[in-house]
Amino acid sequence: MCGIIGYAGHRPAVPLIVEGLRRLEYRGYDSAGVATVVNHDIELVRAEGKLSALEQKLSEKNLINSTSGIGHTRWATHGIPVERNAHPHLDQEGRLAMIHNGIIENYQSIKEDLLKKGYKFRSETDSEVLINLIAEGRKEHPDMLEAISWALKQVEGAYSIAIIDVESPGTVYAARVSSPLVMGIGVGENFIASDIPAFLPYTREVVFIEDGELLRITASSWDVFKSDTLEPVEKEINTINWDVQSAQKGGYKHFMIKEIFEQPKVIFDCLAGRVDLANNKVDLPELDDMEAPKRLHIVACGTSYHAGLWGKYLLEKWAKIPVDVEIASEFRYRDPLLDPDGVVLAISQSGETADTLAGIKLAKEKGLPVIGLCNVVGSSISRESDHVLYTQAGPEVSVASTKAMCSQLTVLMLLAFYWSKRKGIHDTKQFAEFLQDLKSLPSVLESALPAMRDRAKVLGRKYADASSFMFLGRGPYFPLALEGALKLKEISYIHAEGYASGEMKHGPIALIDQKFPTFAIALNDDLFPKVKSNLIEVQARGGHIIALTNPGTDLEVEHEWTLPEVSGPLNVFMVLPALQLFSYETADYLGKDVDQPRNLAKSVTVE
Repeated sequence: MCGIIGYAGHRPAVPLIVEGLRRLEYRGYDSAGVATVVNHDIELVRAEGKLSALEQKLSEKNLINSTSGIGHTRWATHGIPVERNAHPHLDQEGRLAMIHNGIIENYQSIKEDLLKKGYKFRSETDSEVLINLIAEGRKEHPDMLEAISWALKQVEGAYSIAIIDVESPGTVYAARVSSPLVMGIGVGENFIASDIPAFLPYTREVVFIEDGELLRITASSWDVFKSDTLEPVEKEINTINWDVQSAQKGGYKHFMIKEIFEQPKVIFDCLAGRVDLANNKVDLPELDDMEAPKRLHIVACGTSYHAGLWGKYLLEKWAKIPVDVEIASEFRYRDPLLDPDGVVLAISQSGETADTLAGIKLAKEKGLPVIGLCNVVGSSISRESDHVLYTQAGPEVSVASTKAMCSQLTVLMLLAFYWSKRKGIHDTKQFAEFLQDLKSLPSVLESALPAMRDRAKVLGRKYADASSFMFLGRGPYFPLALEGALKLKEISYIHAEGYASGEMKHGPIALIDQKFPTFAIALNDDLFPKVKSNLIEVQARGGHIIALTNPGTDLEVEHEWTLPEVSGPLNVFMVLPALQLFSYETADYLGKDVDQPRNLAKSVTVE
């Protein structure tokens, strides 16, 4: 989820590009770079770290006369966050420069073909492979548009790219598939970017680029084509009325609600390159050199701990692997009896969580291999782990984690499937159907989210004056009840507790009265009759109930919240955003600081 910007116009390009990158810095921040054509050569400046490091390097250059170029802030997906992996990337001859947001799934096979043709690579990125493929296409297709089109026909995955060419100074080319790209139309200048804030101070006239489109901008012209046929495409110019701050949030009031609505794309990105429908399998090459563990010890904190608890259900059911889930801050202060044939799985969004890092150290002292499941390439957990699975969620700005948990659940599901297949115990027909449903899940969720938000808004306002809440769930939805309670506490400051539904009558039922509402997860599954019985017990004591359920259940509660029913464990991806939206709408109605709740930090890097 990188930030990209391209400019062709009459202003000094480099300061404008850096300014645009600063407004996109929330999208990626492990490295940055710019490229421009000066005297028929490409001037490339890149720096590891924050944008300030790039600015320091640029202060030593004289690029003030250039009026076109491209810039990038990186959120690493391939290759650790060091300068050689920063964007822009050059082709082998240094005649083309490209920036890229997305993942090229088949980059390895393309790279192998290019290596055979004598190409050499300076980075570990998929992006450098693509710009060299375009350079190869240029040999047979001297026209730049034709060369790009030729190359993109061979590419699988998601991308938005922008390219400059020493032979066409003043021109920027761009294209997209399943990755955001917009064009800004100015007077004597035009822009491309991954998001509107990059150029909003200069123009509010915007063209939205669709999948499979290729474009070319100069200071005085812009054209859009179909990337496969190069047929011209007519585009509508839209006028944006947002301010810069609103635009960074995509028009949403808070980053949290924006990130909740990004979850369909998060699932898509998590699946990219990992689900092989043709062969009914999941590819996790990061783990190919290790056997499925005889026992798995999951170590995590907070929301990541809840994700691990949910993963336990699926890993034990599908892969038949015994799983222990440990709170990292407790795990590190006891002398746990770890199975010598076991594996530790450490889950962390940031990859910098202090307690989880300490848990990894303890596991390694006891001789166990560690798998890191995290979101940040080059983070401490990724460096300390023996194997790393990246969740590909992109930067998460709001302190309360939403899309990060969605990505963790997705990867845990893929892991359960992967180890089940490795052990030869999966049901081929059942899992083939499941993978088909999994691939269609992003579009199903995207369609359902607006109605979920409307329902959350009604219920959040109704119960905003509650002083306490109880969340109930059974089986794999018990961890979701814990997460729902945590989210409500984090951002609305309403006390809430999550319980396994069957445990309610072992104590918490004493709290039930008309001022103590219950939020229940009561989906149409094997445990529904049990959950229904628990809710009847709440009703008998005058308790108000909100229940997440599916169409056709015979549930009679005060506030029934019906969610679309999807395949088996995929229902978790409907429940999770519903819980998040309820907490969000409640907190927003109460006027709380949703993105930065009191006393909390995004990454807990100290004990």
